[in-house]
Amino acid sequence: MSELKTLRLLPELRGTVVLPASKSLSNRLLTINACLPQPVSLHNLSEADDTIVMRRGLMGFRSTIDIHGAGTAMRFLTALFATRPGERVLTGSERMLQRPIGVLVDALRQLGAEMEYVGEEGFPPLRIKGGELAGGSLTVEANISSQYISALLMIAPVMREGLSLTLAGHIASRPYIDMTLALMRDFGAIAHWTTENEIFVAPGGYQRTADYTVEADWSAASYWYELLALSPDSEARIVLPQLQRESLQGDCRTREFFEPLGVHTAFTAEGVVLTKGEATTGRLELNLSAQPDLAQTLVVTCAMLGRPFCFSGLESLRIKETDRLAALQQELRKLGCEVLVEGDAVLRCDAPQPATVASAPIATYDDHRMALAFAPCAYRCTGLAIEHPEVVAKSYPSFWDDLKNFEQQ
Repeated sequence: MSELKTLRLLPELRGTVVLPASKSLSNRLLTINACLPQPVSLHNLSEADDTIVMRRGLMGFRSTIDIHGAGTAMRFLTALFATRPGERVLTGSERMLQRPIGVLVDALRQLGAEMEYVGEEGFPPLRIKGGELAGGSLTVEANISSQYISALLMIAPVMREGLSLTLAGHIASRPYIDMTLALMRDFGAIAHWTTENEIFVAPGGYQRTADYTVEADWSAASYWYELLALSPDSEARIVLPQLQRESLQGDCRTREFFEPLGVHTAFTAEGVVLTKGEATTGRLELNLSAQPDLAQTLVVTCAMLGRPFCFSGLESLRIKETDRLAALQQELRKLGCEVLVEGDAVLRCDAPQPATVASAPIATYDDHRMALAFAPCAYRCTGLAIEHPEVVAKSYPSFWDDLKNFEQQ
């Protein structure tokens, strides 16, 4: 694909879109399955780059494993390889080598892991010498990435003493922790909250004989919610099959967040059906600490609708594929919107005045969600172009093909 994609969308937005499988579920299932005495078959795994990297990392016994820009793979494999015999070096892209891993490494060392930094202290690459971990009691800060916590939890059943984990302070992205615990229980582990901030995982490993099928991705669905919110088509109708109402995915709250933005959700026999609804007025205020991956989608949607907003709980956005707070501020400026960044956790705009013409192509910073969140702006800004559109492969590789059905040829 070229390094610049210019978008011209048809006025009508009506059709059915088959979403990719959940990347969050797929990567957790791959990690848990690797801990099983006899792995089961996993069906409908995500085809996203992050999941492909995870699968490659789990194959064979290579001494050096490059996970490129896959943050989930870096965290989950760091923990998993600490329990596996042998020595491996885990490395990644230039950006990955700038993303901190020290909190997870310190925690694993307390549980008995042997690992060292190959380069700068606190950052990948890591040299991991695997073996049986003792486990036991551990306290970590609750506001760290939920992927660190999930990584520790998923290997806990194979540790000699299991794990009693205390999360100190306010818990970030709690739905992702709940997702991890639910999947662990599906595979026979004893794992549950004992108090508001404490989790117990018993030793004894995993047990499962039945295969598992992965559901569709609610994060991917959010971009179709955004397209419908920005579409000029009053009769717009998008059908999204295979999304579950009672989903383990925290981003299933997309349907709730977009209701005041004029998108109505109906669960039907053919799937989730999106139609135009009644939008509310006034400033939209949300705490997204449990759904940080929806931040870009919601910020860009509100900006393009001219809707004042204040979104908090965004601490983790600084250490994602890029500094997403700074990236949103910079790129929305090209669309006429000045967004304020307050500290490390808040994005606010009191009076968005979106332009009708994009002043420059949208930079994506090697971040899939920048491309995905800005693509729907083509409904509001003529001449909208996305740099390096291929970055969507990290989570939604079929996005441009799916969108092609709604583009002017």
